Amino acid sequence: MGWATARKTFLAFTLLITLAVSATQMLYSRNWGVPLPVMIYPIAAGSNSQISQYISNLSHSDFSIIDDWMAREAARYNVPNPRPTQIRLGSQLHDLPPPFPKSDHIGWLILWQLKMRFWAMLNSPDTFWSWRTVRIYLVLHDPKSNQRLPHSLGLQKGLIGLVHGYAHERQTSQNAVVVAHELLHTVGATDKYDFWGNPVFPQGYASPSRKPLYPQRAAEIMAGRIPQSKYASIMAHSLRSSQIGPITAREINWIE
Repeated sequence: MGWATARKTFLAFTLLITLAVSATQMLYSRNWGVPLPVMIYPIAAGSNSQISQYISNLSHSDFSIIDDWMAREAARYNVPNPRPTQIRLGSQLHDLPPPFPKSDHIGWLILWQLKMRFWAMLNSPDTFWSWRTVRIYLVLHDPKSNQRLPHSLGLQKGLIGLVHGYAHERQTSQNAVVVAHELLHTVGATDKYDFWGNPVFPQGYASPSRKPLYPQRAAEIMAGRIPQSKYASIMAHSLRSSQIGPITAREINWIE
């Protein structure tokens, strides 16, 4: 067997293994028979004392609100498992994930996903063999910088979420909203807002059959904003004012 043939065989074998693992992850992460394990790894976006202090003060209770919220939403859809998720706070990581490509060309996006999955394997080895565990990497930025945060995202293939947030106590609730949003991406939920960030009707509404339709009382978590009228909406600053809408519930296998 020549080198070229051996290389192609190895790549094909690696691809088959990756596809098999991804398919298995997709199946079992959406089963909901047992709590879905979720690890959150904080990462400092820079060498800043405020960021370091914020990370050192983080505890499990800062994210247990997501477990409680998931349980509340699951009860609304009669999900048999009363505790759909089990979130734990992982150790701080010191290597930043690969930067998201500036180009939206499909080739660059695929390459970035491969880099991200390889980076995750190297930087969170304690969950590498727990193939059903969702890994959320929370990159925390200086709140005084006034910079626009990079886009957060969640990958269903690999069960990986990358969340950007601010390292400030007043932002903890907002960070939890973004974590919940990206967590749901990893189990099949899709975004429900338009190019300008406005909720799309009906899928981006928590209560699309409400009468009167406006104002909505909560945000659909995959839209992130509470519609006040057809053309106006406000940000959901906590999970208390966020819900899983019926279309998202179907996407994550909570209802048929």
